[in-house]
Amino acid sequence: MKLQQLRYIVEVQNNNLNVSATAESLFTSQPGISKQVRMLEDELGVQIFGRSGKHLTHVTDAGQEVIDIARKIMAQVESIKAVSREHNLPDQGKLNIATTHTQARYALPQVIQGFMRRYPNVSLHMHQGTPSQISDLAAKGEADFAIATESLHLYNDLVMLPCYHWNRSVIVKHDHPLAQKGSITIEDIAAHPLVTYVFGFTGRSELDHAFNEAGLTPKIVFTATDADVIKTYVRLGVGIGVVASMAIDEEVDTDLVRIDASHLFEYSTTKIGFRRGNFLRGYMYDFIERFAPHLTKAVVEKAIQQKNNDDVERMFKDLTLPVK
Repeated sequence: MKLQQLRYIVEVQNNNLNVSATAESLFTSQPGISKQVRMLEDELGVQIFGRSGKHLTHVTDAGQEVIDIARKIMAQVESIKAVSREHNLPDQGKLNIATTHTQARYALPQVIQGFMRRYPNVSLHMHQGTPSQISDLAAKGEADFAIATESLHLYNDLVMLPCYHWNRSVIVKHDHPLAQKGSITIEDIAAHPLVTYVFGFTGRSELDHAFNEAGLTPKIVFTATDADVIKTYVRLGVGIGVVASMAIDEEVDTDLVRIDASHLFEYSTTKIGFRRGNFLRGYMYDFIERFAPHLTKAVVEKAIQQKNNDDVERMFKDLTLPVK
């Protein structure tokens, strides 16, 4: 058994069983990958991939167990390399972050600006996607950090650390009837066409829960993953908007009226996560603390020692998180 063979089976699954795409991503030949996979299957005495002719069709049950272990082995290999880089090149490397548009656009710019000034030789890459895409990138090792709010059940393989709470505001045009109200109710929102986030994004579940609790059905006429897109359609008069309060710029969005809605919805919690067992470089600890100052290196190391995310949650149960 060779590390190369383990890398091949992991990458074949990452590329949806497309051997040609796998060969291209690894800068090798398709026959070479097929041969090595066959040799590994022969050595183990189990079929990792099901086949129809020359094409791979599915991962077998035994194959999935093998691939899961192979992923952990490859992650440990990367950790060994990271240890070497940390000692030889402590301020050089790369950092891949997977997150949603709202985090990338509103929560991260100042953090990243300060980080890049401190670490000019660290190459930073941002990947934006859905919660499931973010989880997948982190699980595959293609992202060092996942920053997310929704669908946290997808992140069981990651150590998830709470960063901050946030809530929502309603946005309307200046001539809208709600613009004149000092305070609004859930009934006020339900009475108007609504423009908000796609289900599964940016705390949308808390909005749906609030309407369900009130026995109301919102008139959702337009959804988007991007708060800037939502604001555009509010400006066009499509409906009133419900967005994360941090997504409203008092200097830029002067043509809109912001109405606080934090009393109507439960707060959401943004978390940062990384694969359990990964070696964190010094600049990675620094990035975490810049994003969430209460997450010092000592706190993060303590969280890493917990058995699961339920234990991590208990670590922070008495902590008052900042609100954005």
